[in-house]
Amino acid sequence: MLAAAIAVREKGGSPMGWYTYVAWFFAGAFLANAIPHTIQGICGNRFQTPFASPPGIGESSAVMNVLWGLFNLAIGGMLLHVFFPPELPPPWPLCIAGFAGALVMAFWLAKHFGKVRSAAPRP
Repeated sequence: MLAAAIAVREKGGSPMGWYTYVAWFFAGAFLANAIPHTIQGICGNRFQTPFASPPGIGESSAVMNVLWGLFNLAIGGMLLHVFFPPELPPPWPLCIAGFAGALVMAFWLAKHFGKVRSAAPRP
C-alpha cells in the first residue's frame, strides 16, 4: 500500500524519484521559515536571523528579516517550481511531504524562538 502511494506516476508513466519528495519536504520547510521573518520585518520588528551575533540568537534589523524571509520564499518557490508534477492537483504524497517539512520547521522554530525570546535580555 505504501509503495503504491510513493510510486506516484509522472505524466510519462515513470515513477517519481525519492528526491522529488525530499525537495517538497524542504520546500515546505523554507516556506514555513519565510513567514515569521517576512512578517516581523514588514512590521518593523527586530528578529533573530542566522546573520545576527550570535547567530540565531541575536536580533537582526527589520530590513535583514525581510530579505531573509524573501530569500526563504524564493528557495521554497524554486523547489516547488522545479519539482512540480505535470498534473494538477499535485499527488497527495507530495502534498504530505511538503506539509511535513513545514510542520517540522514550524515546531523547531517554535521551540527555538520560545527559548531565545524567554531568556534574559542581552546588553
